[in-house]
Amino acid sequence: MKFIAVTRPVSETIATCELTHLSREPIDLDRARAQHLAYEQALERAAHCEVVRVAAAADLPDAVFIEDTAVVLDEVAIIARPGAASRRAETEGVAGVLSRYRELRYIEEPGTLDGGDVVVAGRRVFAGRTSRTNEAGIAQVRAMLAPFGYKVQGVDVHGCLHLKSAATLLSETQLLVNPAWISREAFEGIELLEIDPREPYAANILKAGDDYLYSPAFPRTAERLQRSLQLNLVDMSELAKAEGAVTCCSLILTSG
Repeated sequence: MKFIAVTRPVSETIATCELTHLSREPIDLDRARAQHLAYEQALERAAHCEVVRVAAAADLPDAVFIEDTAVVLDEVAIIARPGAASRRAETEGVAGVLSRYRELRYIEEPGTLDGGDVVVAGRRVFAGRTSRTNEAGIAQVRAMLAPFGYKVQGVDVHGCLHLKSAATLLSETQLLVNPAWISREAFEGIELLEIDPREPYAANILKAGDDYLYSPAFPRTAERLQRSLQLNLVDMSELAKAEGAVTCCSLILTSG
């Protein structure tokens, strides 16, 4: 099976990105771009992905965080309607690339959906209720995926931007979580591996095939994970200032 990682370059206007839970800090554009390149190289080298780049968008500060523009499954790609109105123009370029690989569905008004609020674990889909994703958006995802046998469950999220700030996939039956930001009851039947509580943003890990990308900013949680996983550590510190993390900067899909 072949894996494709769809990415998008860091915008020259990233310093004016949307921020919800962090205070604005200066972002070193050159360093952010170097870190993003290293991230793409890790996807190619460690996770054996073919990297496919969407065209750069200088006028879209958050464009590098491509995960929020779509949810890609084996059967279909759902083009999001981001909760931040300033980000809705990001989806057009991404849809053009994804249409090469998947049939497309679209979230429509009044629904809002950020891809960062969706975790897919086998045939179970968890969708976070956040400031970026509303109940109407979740209902549309549920209707779109029901014909393919997916069960979509809404999850209350507090204290962070997206569900994937609080829970990400380790396997179809196991998630890495910050339990302070989600309710355990929503994940019945799923094993929840907790982060070190001193590292609240440590629950974001990127699974690509059998490989994992992770930030070195969370050494205590990394030590726990390395007992059973081999991690590929990728520095995302500049992009983290824009509320980015390792899952945010790619859409991973299978091909062939």
